[in-house]
Amino acid sequence: MGLKDGLAVLVAASLLAACGGEPAAAPSSREVAPSSSATPSAPSASPSETLPPVTDKVSLPQLMREDFPGGRVKMLRESGSTDAYRRFEISYPSGPLTITGVLFRPRGAGPFPGVVFAHGHIDLDIYVTGQGLRREQDRLAREGYVVLHTDYRGHAGSSSPKNWQSPEGTEEDESRLGYTRDTINAVQAMKRLPYVDPDRTALLGRSMGGGVVMNALVAQPDLVRAGVTYASVSSDIVDNINRWAVPSRPDEVVRLYRQHGDPETEPEFWEGLSARTYFDRIEVPLQMHHGTDDESCPIRWAYTTRDLLETAGVRQRLWVYRGEQHAFGPQWDLSIRRVVGFLDRHLA
Repeated sequence: MGLKDGLAVLVAASLLAACGGEPAAAPSSREVAPSSSATPSAPSASPSETLPPVTDKVSLPQLMREDFPGGRVKMLRESGSTDAYRRFEISYPSGPLTITGVLFRPRGAGPFPGVVFAHGHIDLDIYVTGQGLRREQDRLAREGYVVLHTDYRGHAGSSSPKNWQSPEGTEEDESRLGYTRDTINAVQAMKRLPYVDPDRTALLGRSMGGGVVMNALVAQPDLVRAGVTYASVSSDIVDNINRWAVPSRPDEVVRLYRQHGDPETEPEFWEGLSARTYFDRIEVPLQMHHGTDDESCPIRWAYTTRDLLETAGVRQRLWVYRGEQHAFGPQWDLSIRRVVGFLDRHLA
C-alpha cells in the first residue's frame, strides 16, 4: 500500500474516531485502594540500563534520561487576588527557555501542597496566560493548594526554541514532548517555593494536558504523588493523529510518515511516543474524569486507557459522567469535589 493510500485509510479511521461511542464493557467502579493512598510506592532505582532503549531522540525513553533540576519561580506581577488566595503572573526556566504562567498562593503561612496544571489545546494566536482551567484554579486554591498553571513554550509570554515556528503537524506537536518538559520543570520549580511542601505535589491535566500528564508520569515516576486527568486525549499518539492531524493537516501527516515511517511499517517509533507503552512505570495513583458525550475525545479512549492502566498494575479510577461533554458543565462541581477528595487523601 502506498503512502497516500495508507493516509486515505487513516482519514477514514479518523472519521470513525470522531463519532465517539461507548464500548460494550461497562466502566470500572473500582476505587483506588485506600490502604495505599497515603504513601505511594517508593520509586525504584532507575539506572540507565534498566530503562527502555532509546531508538529515536524524539521519544519518551529519551525523556526518561533527561535531568530536570528545576529553577526559580519569578513573580512578575500580582493580579486577580482574592480574600482566599494571592494570584501572580510568573515565569520559570525550562532548559534554555523561559516559560510563563500563573501561580495561586493560598492565604496563610503554609507549607501547602501544590498542583501543576497542564492545559488543553488552545490556538496560539488567542491564548493568554493562565487560560484553560480557571474554574479548577480558583477551586483548588480555595481548598488550600498552591496552583501553578504553565503556559507551555510558545504560549503567551513564554519563549520558544530557536527556529521554532508553529509546531502543528510536527512530531513535537503531536507528541507534546516539549510541553511535557515544561510541565516537569514547572513541578520542580514549584517544589522550590518556601511555602510549598515538596513531598506533597500532584499534576492535573485537561484534554491535551491529560496526555502531557501521562507522559510526565511515565517519564519521571517519582515526580509527584498523584495525577488527575479531565477529558484526556488518547494514550496512543496514533489515535490523536488520526483524530485531528489527518483531517486538518494531511500534508503534514504525509511528511511525518515519510520521515519516520507510518504506524504499520514502523510501529516502534510511534509506540515510543505513546504513554501507554510505558504504563508499568507509573508509580502513583491516577484519577480520570470523562463524559460519555465528549465530542472531542471519544469516551472509548478513556475506557481503553483505564483497562491498560489496570493491566499494568497502576492504581487508578475512571469517573464516567453520563451525558457530559468535553467542556464539563452540569456535573463539573461533582467532578471537582472528587478531585479535591482524591488529592486530600494522596497528598495528606
